[in-house]
Amino acid sequence: MSTTTVEYDVKDLSLAPRGRNRIEWAHQFMPVVELIRQRFAREKPLKGLKVSACLHVTSETANLAIALKEGGADLRLCASNPLSTQDEVAAALVVEFGIPVFAIKGEDNKTYYKHVLQALGHSPSVTMDDGADLVSTLHSEKKELIAGIRGGTEETTTGVLRLRSMAEEGVLRYPIIAVNEARTKHLFDNRYGTGQSTLDGIVRATNVLLAGSRVVISGYGWCGKGIAMRAKGMGADVIVTEVDPTKALEAVMDGFRVMPMAEAAKVGNIFITVTGNKNVLGPEHFQVMTSGAILANSGHFNVEIDIPGLESLASGKNTIRDFVEEYALRDGRKLYLLGEGRLINLASAEGHPAAVMDMSFANQALAVEYLAIHRGELQKRVYPVPDEIDREIARLKLSSMGVRIDALTPEQETYLHTWSEGT
Repeated sequence: MSTTTVEYDVKDLSLAPRGRNRIEWAHQFMPVVELIRQRFAREKPLKGLKVSACLHVTSETANLAIALKEGGADLRLCASNPLSTQDEVAAALVVEFGIPVFAIKGEDNKTYYKHVLQALGHSPSVTMDDGADLVSTLHSEKKELIAGIRGGTEETTTGVLRLRSMAEEGVLRYPIIAVNEARTKHLFDNRYGTGQSTLDGIVRATNVLLAGSRVVISGYGWCGKGIAMRAKGMGADVIVTEVDPTKALEAVMDGFRVMPMAEAAKVGNIFITVTGNKNVLGPEHFQVMTSGAILANSGHFNVEIDIPGLESLASGKNTIRDFVEEYALRDGRKLYLLGEGRLINLASAEGHPAAVMDMSFANQALAVEYLAIHRGELQKRVYPVPDEIDREIARLKLSSMGVRIDALTPEQETYLHTWSEGT
């Protein structure tokens, strides 16, 4: 396909053949997205829809992008994290599929936001976010485009928190569907995807042995649960830190030690933050860590580890391996920060496996279709994914796996919806 009429800013178009291979490899593990693509290709439910997407530019995202385009959408894509782009995939989307992509792995902050603006360059009618950067840019720098927007989708916990805050303050100017809160997203993507890919990223970056290591996980939401489960399965001694008493109690009953970070910092070997908050690890913790401690983040933004605070304690730093920075502290200890404090599962690994992203991106695709159908019917707030979409995705996933389930009998349906029958 000619790229003469396609806008783009990617690292190297010659990488496209490798990118095509990666996209095709992921495709075989994404049967639900494929079924949606086939229907979209027949029905064209997104015809005339301009979609701006700020997502991790990976082989899984590419399959979503292809499905949206075949559904009739005019799509432009930028990265939602400077280190998450797979450059060969970005090139393939431009060359092989004619999709405008603005993403380069390792891009600086200025380039990142230039790309966000380029993704908005066709005056979108729908936004797709992973962290709410498109929404925040529209509300701060491109307010003139908001009138033409029907709605948006949000992929991750951090983004939903930001958007709910905007809605509560009355400043959110168009409706958002919180894809992150679909059961077929957070119960699987956050738990099994983040659980596996986070440890994959840490091991690829460091080649550290998890068995016997004391792994401190900050945050016991669905992501934290997944990481704790996988770390325990690989022989780690898992410690959880929390601020929510219910989640802390759950961690205890799941068999993990729970303590304040001030105590965990003294004994941990590997620290993983997944809270969605900032400065979870700060100077007070760095000052008591043992030499050789590894610091990794799998929350959306690189603020969970206080990097300026770490630098203030260091006499120097050195990139000792790809995605591993050694901070030499003034007292002789050394701490190791992975992936610049950004999402380690995407910085040094490949993100979530395609099989779990199949459900997450099926939610994204069907949420965009829902916005196209229900134009003008939604208020300026954050909505859950409609239950019928969530259930249909689960049904399709089970079917693709060859798994069958029972159905309620008419008698059972009646029993569940009546109050008159009891003991």
